[in-house]
Amino acid sequence: MQTKNFILMDIDYVTRNRKPVIRLFGKLLENNEQKHIIVLDKHFKHYIYVIPHDIDVCLDELKKLNILKWKKIYKNDGELVKEVLKVIFNHPQDIPKFVEKARNLKSVKEIREYDIPFYRRYLIDKGLSPMNMVEVHGRILSENSSTCIFQAKKPPTPQKSSLPELKVLSFDMEIYNPQNTAKPGQNSIIIISFSSNQGFKKVFSTKKSGMNFVETVTNEKELLEKFVETIKSQNPDFILGYNSDNFDFPYIRDRAAKLGVTLKIGVDESELEFTQISGKNAAMIRGRIHIDLYPYIRRYLQLNHHTLKHAYKELFEVEKLDIPQEDIHTYWEEGKDKSDQLFRYSLDDAKSITQIGEKMLPLSIELTRIVGQPLFEVARMASGRHVEWYLIKKSFEYGNLVPNTALSSELARRKDIHVVGGYVKKPVQGLHENIVYFDFKSLYPSIIISKNISPDSLTHNTELDCHISPEYGHKFRKEPVGFIPSAIGKILQDRMRIKSLMKESIDKRQYQILDTEQKALKRLANTIYGLYNHDSFRWYSLECSEAITAWGRYFLKKTMEYAEKKGFKPVYADTDGFFATYK
Repeated sequence: MQTKNFILMDIDYVTRNRKPVIRLFGKLLENNEQKHIIVLDKHFKHYIYVIPHDIDVCLDELKKLNILKWKKIYKNDGELVKEVLKVIFNHPQDIPKFVEKARNLKSVKEIREYDIPFYRRYLIDKGLSPMNMVEVHGRILSENSSTCIFQAKKPPTPQKSSLPELKVLSFDMEIYNPQNTAKPGQNSIIIISFSSNQGFKKVFSTKKSGMNFVETVTNEKELLEKFVETIKSQNPDFILGYNSDNFDFPYIRDRAAKLGVTLKIGVDESELEFTQISGKNAAMIRGRIHIDLYPYIRRYLQLNHHTLKHAYKELFEVEKLDIPQEDIHTYWEEGKDKSDQLFRYSLDDAKSITQIGEKMLPLSIELTRIVGQPLFEVARMASGRHVEWYLIKKSFEYGNLVPNTALSSELARRKDIHVVGGYVKKPVQGLHENIVYFDFKSLYPSIIISKNISPDSLTHNTELDCHISPEYGHKFRKEPVGFIPSAIGKILQDRMRIKSLMKESIDKRQYQILDTEQKALKRLANTIYGLYNHDSFRWYSLECSEAITAWGRYFLKKTMEYAEKKGFKPVYADTDGFFATYK
C-alpha cells in the first residue's frame, strides 16, 4: 500500500457497476512534478435524516422502501435533542424517489438534508476542504507523465500545509467579425492566445507572422486542435478567462462541433462540459479549475465599464494595449503591421488575465478553504451561499440538523417582509473642521455574539435569563451559546489570531497570505447578519434580523449621545459609525 499527499483541487462522482465512486482531483506534492492525481474512493455511502412521529412505526414503514440500511441516532435540532433515523442508500440517485414516497407516510414528520449533493456530503463528513492538502493510502491503478489514477483503501484525511504555487494558464481569442457580430455559425476564430504564471506565452493564428511568440496554423480546425494540445501539454491547475463562461467557451464548443474537433481537455480526458451554478452558465473542465474573472470584477470593483481594459487600469494603474472589437477585422485584413499589432493585443489580453487572476484569486482560494466546497463553485457563489455552506459544515461538526430550504409558498411570503435597517443621521450642511470618525468594530457580528442572537436561542419563556432586544422585545437565552453566535465567534477569533500573526510577521509573502485569510474571514462575518432576513436562508429568522438592527440603532444613538456630553457634535451617522466635530 502506498501513501500519496496532494492538494485537493476538485471533486465529483461517477457510477461504476451501479455503485457511486467519489473522484478526488488533486495536484501531487512529490518530486516537484507537474502531475495530477485522481483518487477513487468507493467506500462512502450517501444518507439523509428522517424525523419520525413514532420512530418504531416509522422504521417499519421505511423498511418497505429502497434503503441500504439505517441507524437510530440523536441530533440537535434548534434547542431540542431529537432521536432521528439516519437512512443510508446504495446510490445518491435513489434519494429523490425515496423522499417523494416517504413524505406521504403518516409516521414521517420531516425529512432533512436530502438536498445536500453527494460530493458535498463527502467533503463535509470527511473534513476535507479543497485547496488544502490531503493524505490517502491505497494503490496506483495507472500512471503516465501527467496523471496518476489511485484507488483509496482508506478514507482520505486532511493534513496541514501551506499552498504551493499552482500553475495558471490564461487564454484569449479573437473572432473574424466584419459585420461586427460574433455568431458561431458564421464567424470563425482566427487567434487564440495563452499566458501562464510560469513564463509560457504563445499566440496561435491562421495568419503568418514573423513575431517569435506567434505560431501559424493552416486553418481554424488546426487552431482548435492546438488549443486542446496546449492545455494538455501545459497541464495547468487553473484555466482563466474573461467572460469565458458566457462567451469564449460556448463559442469554442460550437466552432469545435462544427469543425469536428473533440475538446478533451479534462485531466481524465473528459470533454469540456457546461453546468448551471446559481442559475448561471458555467464551463467545467474536470480536474482543472476554470475561473471566469469577469463576474469577479463585476462583484468586487465599482466601475462604469467592466471591460478587461478598464479592470486592468483600475487594478494596476496602467493602460493595457487595446483595439476596439469593431476594428478587429480591419487589423486582420490590412497587412503585416496591423496584424502584428493584433497579435500583440491578443497576447496582452491573455497576460492581463493572468495578472488579474494572481491578484483576485487568493481571496476565493482562502474562502474555499474556510467554506470547504470546490473553488469552481465558490468562485461563482454569492457571499450568502458561502456563509450557508460554512454553516452546513459547522452543523455537522456540532451534531446539528440542517434546516430545510423554505417551500415556495413560504418564500413568497418572506419576500414581502422588510426589516428596518441601521440608523442614519442626515449630514449637517456646511463646511466642518476638526472632524473625527467613531466606528464600531464588527458591530453586527459583535451584537450577534454578545446578545446570543440565533434561532435556537430565541425563546418566549419569560422565566429564563434573557437578552431582550430594544423596540421589539425579542428574547434570547443567555445560555447556552447559540449555533450562529458560536460559528461567528470562531470566525472572529480566527481573524484576531491571524491579525496578531500579521503584526509579528517580517516575511512579505507570509504577510500577504495572512492578510488574505483575515479578509476572507471578515467577508464571512460581515455577511451573516444580513442573511437572517434573506428569504431563502436556511436559518431565516425575522426576529433575529429585527433584533440585530434594533440593537445596532440603539448602540449608535447611545454612543452619539455620550459623545455629545463629552463635547463632540455629530454631523453625520450611518449604521455602524458617525462623524463628529470637536471644539
